[in-house]
Amino acid sequence: MKESKALDPREEVERDVLAVLCRPGVKWLAAVALCAALVLLGLGLWGYQIHRGLGVSGLMHPVNWGVYITNFVFWVGIAHSGTLISAVLFLFRARFRTSFNRAAEAMTIFALTVAGLFPLIHLGRVWIFYYLFPYPTERHLWVNFRSPLIWDVFAVSTYMIVSLIFFYVGLLPDLAIARRRFSGIRKKIFAVLSLGWVGSLDQWRHYNRLYLFLAAFATPLVASVHSIVSWDFAVSIVPGWHTTIFAPYFVAGAIFSGTAMVITLVYPMQRILKLEKYITVDHFEAIAKILLFTSLIISYSYLVETGFAFYGDNVFEAEQFRYRSFGHYAHLYWVMIFCNSLLPLTLFIRRLRRSLPFLFAVSLLVNVGMWMERFVIIVNSLARDYDPYAWGTYTPSLVEIGITVMSFALFFLLYLLFLKAVPVLSMTEIKEHL
Repeated sequence: MKESKALDPREEVERDVLAVLCRPGVKWLAAVALCAALVLLGLGLWGYQIHRGLGVSGLMHPVNWGVYITNFVFWVGIAHSGTLISAVLFLFRARFRTSFNRAAEAMTIFALTVAGLFPLIHLGRVWIFYYLFPYPTERHLWVNFRSPLIWDVFAVSTYMIVSLIFFYVGLLPDLAIARRRFSGIRKKIFAVLSLGWVGSLDQWRHYNRLYLFLAAFATPLVASVHSIVSWDFAVSIVPGWHTTIFAPYFVAGAIFSGTAMVITLVYPMQRILKLEKYITVDHFEAIAKILLFTSLIISYSYLVETGFAFYGDNVFEAEQFRYRSFGHYAHLYWVMIFCNSLLPLTLFIRRLRRSLPFLFAVSLLVNVGMWMERFVIIVNSLARDYDPYAWGTYTPSLVEIGITVMSFALFFLLYLLFLKAVPVLSMTEIKEHL
């Protein structure tokens, strides 16, 4: 009787993960084409806005920050949690990290890319974007270093650089494996990208030290960067913004929304690419607990800032929070409460926490709720500040809605390209756990 030769488990990991990089199917091509078409449409709308001016948006006094700044804060929040999730789970040696770290790190880079567009879009006159950078002009004018807006430039760009390095360093051993398993032009590309990695003892020793250092460095950096974004609002005197809770509140919100986005990205990836063997229900349950925990922190923050408003003896703050609950945008506020505070409570039930379709639906609605939260914070406070004579409302125009759709299409387009470019799971870390 002829005995079949069992495949080495490590060989099997390489075969399964690298199979994702094979020739793309019709569904992948259709998704890429759809996203690319939406991106082109959005770029056309942006060009129309540049030609006609910001008047084609719904922005006007008193609401001068609308959907564009909402999108900026939303995407920065998504970005900040990707590296944080990967780095913190690495530091705590969480085994389920291998299912999510590569997707989370890629998500960070793509979300930062998208977020970086919105300050430019919001400028209107995008050709003078370099005014944001400090440099000595012929008029001896400098940027205002006391403004958190300029701190954003340094914080976000620093985070982008660190995230790129963290992502690339983590890829190196897997790129070397891909170099060995592929041939032709792909082999040459992976050979260049893997920087001569051969997996020697010395290389692994230096690699582990560097990766540990980057993980330890990235973790506090994430907290500081999103704190600075929160100060864009908190250092002002606008009711609803001027509060000391904003920094931890924004950091918790970033982790919450980013965790939801990781689930949104990884669940379809697991099903379509047939990676159930490496991304298990237990892994999803573990990340669902993070989602539930951060939801509780967010809900507590909602209660605390509302308490500050009504017990702080400040009529303007109290009016702002009454307006949030019962004003023009109250429906968005209650959608936010439902998606961010009430719906995640269902994850206390183990059966629901382990139901992947249900968890996927929750993650989608949490993303909706977090976008609503950014909108509610920004627009409500500007629409109703101190002087009733200056109160007003804001409705996004079709141009703003189209550009917002473009941002999501661009994010998913980059993610789809990532799926076919590099290994989507860390093969070396999976093999460590065999």
